[in-house]
Amino acid sequence: MTSEGRAPADSYTEMVQVVLPNDANPMGFVLGGHVMHQIDIVGAIAAHRHTRCPMVTAAVDGLQFLHPILVGDLMIVTARVTGAFRTSVEVEVEVFSERILTGERQLTSVAYLTFVTLEQDGARATVPPLTADTDEDRQRLAAAEARRAIRLRDRRRGP
Repeated sequence: MTSEGRAPADSYTEMVQVVLPNDANPMGFVLGGHVMHQIDIVGAIAAHRHTRCPMVTAAVDGLQFLHPILVGDLMIVTARVTGAFRTSVEVEVEVFSERILTGERQLTSVAYLTFVTLEQDGARATVPPLTADTDEDRQRLAAAEARRAIRLRDRRRGP
């Protein structure tokens, strides 16, 4: 594993799909489980782009559905690594809806996922550091570190 740092832009991932009737509930809104599945996939790709090693999802923080995505809308899912720790990364995932005829775009969900390294033998590889060269990247990294501290504190407390 390389110790050379990688920028958040190196992990940026975007997936776009049209919402079809099979992806929706009877009211014509995309299924929450479908959105969650896409969040996990796009988040994992961003994590892999940063680490270039096997990763598994360890946690999802604060997923909320702010606005519905309708059949016929485009669903855009973007992800980038916001924090890199010894054997884990945090990935910010945003979901947008886009009206296909007008181009109107609306943020519909934000989630923070933690991915951890996991080799075939159960060992945990060390991940490359995250370089934060812009003010926005430094703010995202500081927020990721704060969320990580809360996750670790809550994990020690137990259920």
